[in-house]
This record gives sequence, structure tokens and C-alpha cells, in this order.
Amino acid sequence: MSTAVQERPIALGSGHGGMAARRAVARWAWRLFRREWRQQAIVLALLALAVAATTVGLAVAANAPSAAGVFGTADHLVSLDGGDPRLAAGLATLRGSFGTVDVIEHGNKVPLPGSANGFDLRAQDPAGPYGAVMLHLDAGRWPQGPAEVALTRRVADALGLRLGGVWHRNDRDRTVVGLVENPLDLRDAFALVAPGQAGAPSRVDVLIRATDAQYRAKPRPDGASTQLRPGGEAGAASVLVLVLGAIGLLFVGLLAVAGFTVMAQRRLRALGMLGAVGAGHRHIRLVLLANGAVVGGAGALAGAAAGAVGWIGLGPLLEEPLGHRIDRFDLPWAAVLVAVLLAIVAAVAAAWAAARAAARIPVVAALSARPAPPRPAHRFAALGAVLLAAGLAALVLAQQTKVPYILGGVLVTAVALLLLAPAGIATLGRLARHAPLASRLALRDLARYRSRSGAALAAIALAAGIAAVVTLTAAVTVAKAAAPTGGNLPADQAVIWLSDGGMAGPVPAVEGPQLDTLRTRAAAIAAAVPDAALVPLVGATDPAWPLDRGGRPVAALAKPHEPGPGQPGGVVYSSRDMLGLFVATPELLAHYGIDPATIHADTDLLTPRASIDGYDVVPGRNSGWRPVLQQVPLPAYTSLPNALITEHGVAALHLSSQPVGWLLDAPAALTATQIDRAEQSAAAGGLSIESRPTGRDQAELATRATAAGIALALAVLAMTVGLIRSETARDLRTLTAAGARRRTRRALTAATAGSLALMGAVIGTAGAYLAVLAWYHAELHWLAHPPLLNLAAILAGLPLAAYLGGWLLTGREPRTIARQPLE
Repeated sequence: MSTAVQERPIALGSGHGGMAARRAVARWAWRLFRREWRQQAIVLALLALAVAATTVGLAVAANAPSAAGVFGTADHLVSLDGGDPRLAAGLATLRGSFGTVDVIEHGNKVPLPGSANGFDLRAQDPAGPYGAVMLHLDAGRWPQGPAEVALTRRVADALGLRLGGVWHRNDRDRTVVGLVENPLDLRDAFALVAPGQAGAPSRVDVLIRATDAQYRAKPRPDGASTQLRPGGEAGAASVLVLVLGAIGLLFVGLLAVAGFTVMAQRRLRALGMLGAVGAGHRHIRLVLLANGAVVGGAGALAGAAAGAVGWIGLGPLLEEPLGHRIDRFDLPWAAVLVAVLLAIVAAVAAAWAAARAAARIPVVAALSARPAPPRPAHRFAALGAVLLAAGLAALVLAQQTKVPYILGGVLVTAVALLLLAPAGIATLGRLARHAPLASRLALRDLARYRSRSGAALAAIALAAGIAAVVTLTAAVTVAKAAAPTGGNLPADQAVIWLSDGGMAGPVPAVEGPQLDTLRTRAAAIAAAVPDAALVPLVGATDPAWPLDRGGRPVAALAKPHEPGPGQPGGVVYSSRDMLGLFVATPELLAHYGIDPATIHADTDLLTPRASIDGYDVVPGRNSGWRPVLQQVPLPAYTSLPNALITEHGVAALHLSSQPVGWLLDAPAALTATQIDRAEQSAAAGGLSIESRPTGRDQAELATRATAAGIALALAVLAMTVGLIRSETARDLRTLTAAGARRRTRRALTAATAGSLALMGAVIGTAGAYLAVLAWYHAELHWLAHPPLLNLAAILAGLPLAAYLGGWLLTGREPRTIARQPLE
């Protein structure tokens, strides 16, 4: 009688060994890294580059322009009218309510030669409790007494003054004793005098440190305007940089998966020996996880150090563009640490995929270096489809404004592309039977090593997808610029503004000779455009509103909204539904073909709207205004007049007229060259130009993004194909021994590169198109004209370049057939 004995397969790693075994395995992993770090140099370099770029980006975000140049270290800025007889009582009220305050007196704006915006005459204590950080002495000393002044370098150069010079103004001489600056706002042009020496101030700012609840609970003077220090700008920018850094690290992690998988396959026999002598599953995983942690730690620390050193050298160069002084050693270390940890986590996660697969290979299969069978791709595809749907839904719900939905949608969509990649590799394997012999071998080889190929395909798809997103969004911008209606301005018009912000901020109050000079400069700008007409634009301002940097905001119609978190009490107004009030001057009425005789005597507002119910007049004291309307045809452009206030309305609201700029009307669409020349002339004359975007910059950006995406994808392909060819060197030797010609070897590499590039381009472009459709779901008509050349470059040019590169750069016959790499 015989008994059949069934042999049970011995899985790789069934022992335990305790802490001693784990230490021994970790030491072996460290020696493995030291011996083979050159094979992982690409992953190390990419990790270091990603962390370095994130570090510099975090430093720039932390040093972005903020409100500190106006608020100093205070939380609230209260502005009082300097001509109000209740000024002293108001200051006493604020001191009684909040104790320590910092008072800054502003005199009338002083004209600055060569600019529409004058400079501020400011009386401020250099040692003030909250405003001291807004002052820095570059040379000389602080002014003392009524006959001394300190100037910023811009003001001193414009006035032709140096230390020891005498500034003569309004029959008063002041000696320049110092050169100063606002280190938090280098564009701040002012003359500083000692406290109390500004004469009769036009405005008094009071800096207060208090929470919003404390501020609301305390008595405040009547007629004061309050500004609350905006919060979270740097934090939101840092979060955005970290999200972009995480996407970059995801891209690097995908490449690392391929690298760690190849290393695991190369060391499969050594791992099998560990299992044969009793190493457990977790010991086998620990070998690769420790290697991943070492690679991630080394790359992250090197990248953080390189980023910090780069920022130390780059910081001074960014002071002028950012508009404030930069402490080069004041890095956001907490955010940098998060970036370092993200890099280590990305490397460990990349190693985990290879470690998990290696630990599940039976001992005999490991000793024979036989690869593990690929896992079914439909599981990853199902999860990827679910995540893709979730990411697209988040982009739809974001409404192009909700930051959490935007960031979540972008990240989830990127992860979905990763999970859809194995399905693409499986598709290539199914198509192999229809291909020629060499291409069939290449495609089946990709399907055989699916974990490695899928990670590389995901990286290629991500690179192609980013390029496609930039290209598609740029095409939308170009389409909007080419549209005959809508937008800020028609193509044949431009606006020459007195203020850099147009009507969105304080407009300098200019009159007399200074206005004549600026009018002459605007006429010179218009003269450079053949047959162009110049129409003056006049806004309505509230004379009772305190001067802000020598100007006042233009009155506008706006809808009140409930304040959001961190905003002061009362109501807030959004610029999205705000209509600037232009004065119905005879020149403007004639330009739009409106006969003044047809305007009724009691009309307050000329507008194409049937009603302005729910709108307030801001800034001012005129909430709930119910004007008499008269409907007239006006252009539907956001920067052109859509509401004209008549002289009757100006008088009814106790407003005043103030020039805000000139409308340049050309007989034909303005060319990019004409716009560039106008912008240069305006900048030289202290003016600013607003024109309709031509889309030229966006088109150039799309071209560059397409080229960069293709170059990045080709770099990924070069690395991937190199890994694949090194791993299949034994098969290549066998083919050579069997008589395979150089053409066959070329076809193997070319088919591998071309198929990966084609599938990556298709997946990336499809994902990008779905994301853009979700983003512009409410205005899909802008996507009616896709950028065919750019998309063709991605979908056809990338695979063709990959195939030709693989064909031309390979095919060399192995030097020896029998030599095997040492384990």
C-alpha cells in the first residue's frame, strides 16, 4: 500500500528571528544601498530636485507680499479724517478702548515728478509699538523737530536731493537728515517727519492690536473706517506649494517604483536565499523598505540642503520683484520638514510595492529569479475609475473658486491616472498578438513585468496630462481673447489709468498742471496708434472719505454680502458684482452716441439695466440709494462704463468728480506691438495701460508646456527603457545567440518606448480633457476650438519621437554572450 504525499509550496520567508534578525537585515539593506547607489542615482537626483524646488517655492510663498507693509504688527487699522473737528476725541476714544495704539499722521499727497502718483508726507514714531517694523534707516539719522525730514531713495532721486540737502515746499524748508524705507513695502514712497510735524493732517491712521471680538466689543469713534489685517495668505500659498510638491513627488515616486522593482528582481536570488535560511515575510519587506527609506532620506535631506542654499543666494534677487526685504535665513522650517517627510514617504511607498511583491514569491521561484505573475489589472482600473469620477466631481463643485475642492480634485485625479496605468499595460499585452515578432516580444515583456511598466506608464501619463492641461486652458484664454464680445475690453480699445489698479483702488487726486502733464502723456500714447481717439474718463468719489495714499476710491454700486470668517463685522462687498460709477461727461456721452437733450432732468443714473435693487453705493454713507434710472445702450465689458451717474446724481449723493483715466479708441484691433509700446510709454509716465488680452503669452506658454511635457516624458522613457533592457539582458543575449539581427534588437527597444509613449499620451490627454471639461462645465463653448497642433504633438509626436529614439540609440550587439552579472 502506498501513500501519496503532497508537497506544500514553501513561501518566501516563514521565520521570525526577533530584533537581531531585523538588525541584520537592516544592515544588509544599508550595505546594499552603499554598493548599488549608482543604480539608484536617478531616483536620488529626482527626489533631491523635487524637495529643493519645493523648499524654494515654500520660501517664496512665505515671503510673498502681504499687508504687513500697512499694518506692521497690528491687527486693525482705523482711519480718521484729519479735518474732522472730532479728531482729538476720536484718538482719545481709541486710546481709552485699546490702551496702546500707534498713531501715523498723513499730510496731503505731494506731487512726484514723472509720476501720476505722488508721495506721502508722513509723521510717524520710528520706535512705535506696531509700526516700527515699517521703517528702516538706510543712511543718516531719524528726523527731529520741525525743520528736518527723511526721504525714501525714490523720492530723493525724483526731487534731486541727497543727505544735507534742503527740501523746499509751501514756503517751508526742511533739511534732509536721513534716507529711509519701508522694508515691508519697497514701493512705498514717502517723506518722514517727526511725530506732530506733518502740519494739518489729511488722514490719521491708528494701528491697534486686538482680536476681532475684542475690537467689536470696544467703543470706537463715529465716522472711522476700519481695515482688518487679512490672514492666511502665506498659509494658503504654502499649502498650494506643498500640493504641487506632492504632485511632483508622486511623479518621482512612480519612477522610484520602477527602479525599486528592477532592483528587487535583480536581487531576487539573494532574497530567496534569505527566505531559505529562515527570513520571514516582514524581513524580506524590511530589506527593500529600509533601502527605500535610506534613498528617500538621502534624497530629501540633500534636496532640502540644496534648496536652502539656493534660497540664500536667490533671496536678494527677489526683493525688488516681491517688493520687500527678505530675511534669507527665515525659512518656513515646519513646511520644509513636511516636504522632507513627504519625500521619504514617497520613497518608502514606492519601495513598498516592490517589497510586497518580492515577499510573496515562493523560494524556488525566487532562487530561479522567476518574476511574479502580474496581478489582475481590472481591480486597479475599477478603483481608478471611482477616484477619477470623484476627482472630476470635486472640480465641478469647486466652481473655479473653492480652494479645498480644487486641491482635492487635482490630487485625486492624479492618483486615478496611477491606478489606470496597469489597465493600459494589460491592453498592450492583449494587442501583442497582432504585432510583428519583435514588437510582440516587447509588448508581452511589458505585460509580464506589469508592476514596473505600470509605474513608468503612470509617470509618462502624468507628464503628458500636465502638458495637455496647460495647453487646453491656454486655448480657452486664447478663445476668450478672440471672442468679439465679453471680457474686460474690446480688441480695438484700451484704457489709460491714473492708478495701477484702475478703479479697484485709490485713484490719485490730480489737478491743475499735474493733470495737464498727464493728459499730454496720454495724448502721446494715443498718437502712436494711427487715427486713435482719446476720451477722458471721470469717476465719482466721496470727498468725505479719508485720503488713502493721496487718493480716494471711486464710488461704485455693489451688492452687500454677509462677512465670512476672519472678516470684520457688518457687510462685505465683492468685486465680482461691482459697477464703477463713471460721470456722464459730454465727451463720454458723445462717444456712446447719447444725446444730452434726451436725458431727463431728474435722472440719477444712466444704465442698460432695468433695476439696481439690492445695490449700495460704496464707499460712502449712501446704503439703500434709490436713484431714478434711465435706460441707455452701453457696452457690456467689465472695464468700460456700465453705469453713468449724472450731475443730478452726483449732487444728490454729495459726491465729486475726479479724473480716473482716458479711453483709447482705435479704428482697428490693437496689435501686440502697439500694446507693448503703449505699456512702456505709460510706465515711463507714471500711468498704466489695460487692454484686452491677446492670448499671445498663453499660446507661447502652451507651446513651451507641450515641449516640456514631451521632453519630460522622453526622459522617463529613457530611464524606463534602460531599466527594462538591463533587466532583460539575459533574454537579449539569448536572442543574439539564436541569430537575432541588429534590426530585431532595435525593434525591441523602439516598440517598448513607442508603445509606452502612445499609451501614456492617450491616458494623460484623456484625463486632462476630462479635468478641463469638469473645470469649464458651465462654459463649455470655450472648448469648441481645441489646440490641435499641440494635442497632435502630444498624441503623435511623443510616440514617434520615442520610437525613433529607441531605434536610433540601441541595437549594439552584447560584447559577450555567456557573461552573467554578479549577484
